[in-house]
Amino acid sequence: MLVAGVDEAGRGPLAGPVVAAAVILDPQRPIAGLGDSKALSPARREVLEPVIFAQALAYGVGLAQPEEIDRLNILQATLLAMRRALEALATLPELVRVDGNRCPDLTGSRIVCPVTAEVRGDARFEEIMAASILAKVHRDRLMVGAAGHYPGYGFEVHKGYPTPAHLRALDQLGPSPLHRMSFGPVKSRA
Repeated sequence: MLVAGVDEAGRGPLAGPVVAAAVILDPQRPIAGLGDSKALSPARREVLEPVIFAQALAYGVGLAQPEEIDRLNILQATLLAMRRALEALATLPELVRVDGNRCPDLTGSRIVCPVTAEVRGDARFEEIMAASILAKVHRDRLMVGAAGHYPGYGFEVHKGYPTPAHLRALDQLGPSPLHRMSFGPVKSRA
């Protein structure tokens, strides 16, 4: 059975997109060392990303931008990014496992198979582990790149999360176009 795992990265940051990934692993080509992206070092995630690209049957990445997060709310934007990741798959799954307790609405999508929500799925299912790694590496890379366009915020260090240094930068510089204006710490500094 072709099982797609789906996970996201970037629900908690104050800036940048929320990124979701969907991965269908090849049972004939197992990938050693998969784990929840939060439990792996950045270096280990960077090593695993090209292995997942090379050995997975299919993968897709979907984003929801800060303006979509502000318009829809973070939960709905996350589910939209998940739908986009699934729609980006070159191979159609026969089952979708989504990390968490909510599934994206796939009405009208080309994905027409059962979809299950799996609490702590990133610790139990390798396809979700692989998706979590792709989502995290992709988002981190986007935020490092954003640091060059929006200097002074420290995106290359905190990746948009609400660290003390990020909050100080917001106090000094105000929000950038990457900031999520609907998030309290950003809204209060606008």
